[in-house]
Amino acid sequence: MMRIFLALAVILAPAAACAMQDPAVLCENAAADAARRVGVPVDVMMALTLAETGRQSGGRLRPWPWAINRGGEGAWFASQAEAMAFAETSLREGRRNFDIGCFQINHRWHADGFPNLAAMFDPETNALYAARFLRQHYDRTGDWAQAAGAYHSLTPEFADRYMQRFAALRRGEGSAPVMPAVARLNAFPLLNGGRGHAGSLVPLGSAARRLIGD
Repeated sequence: MMRIFLALAVILAPAAACAMQDPAVLCENAAADAARRVGVPVDVMMALTLAETGRQSGGRLRPWPWAINRGGEGAWFASQAEAMAFAETSLREGRRNFDIGCFQINHRWHADGFPNLAAMFDPETNALYAARFLRQHYDRTGDWAQAAGAYHSLTPEFADRYMQRFAALRRGEGSAPVMPAVARLNAFPLLNGGRGHAGSLVPLGSAARRLIGD
C-alpha cells in the first residue's frame, strides 16, 4: 500500500508543482470547473478569461489570476499578495471602481456578492461568479457569443467588438485583437442569491479605454 501512495505522489507532484509555479493554470482550472458546475461550455469560459486577462506566455496567450484594471489602467501582479495590497490601497484611497482576477469582476459593483476581498481574487470563486453571470445572458440570448458581448457591455458598439475578440479566442486564435477597456458597471450579487436583472459589466454608452495589455 505504501508503494502505491509513493507512486501516486511521484505522479501527482509534477502537476501540483506546475500549478504552483504557473498562476495561469489557476484560471484555466477554475474556468473549466465553473463551466461544468454552471452548464457553460468549457471553451466559452476559456475564451472569456483570455479576453479579460490574457497575455503572451511561452508563445501563447494565457490568463492571469492576479490582474487588476483600475480606470482603464491594467496590471498583472506577480502574486495574490501584491494584487491584494494594491486593491487594499485603492480602497483606502476611496477608489472602489476596479476589476479583479481571472474574469475581471468589478469591486465597486460586485463586492457584495463575495464574503471579502480575498474571495474576489480566488480563481474558483471569481470564475463561478462569472459563469453564473454569463449563463444569465445565455439564457436570455440563446447564443454564447452574444452572451459574452453582453457580459462585457450592453452598448452594441462595445459588445460587438468584444464578441469578435471572444469568437477569435474561442476558435483558438491567440493573436485576436486587443480590446479597449470600458468602465465596469453592475451590482448583482450572483453568489449570495441577490435579486436583479442580468445587466452588463459596463454601463450603456461608456467610453472605451485600454484593457490590460502587454
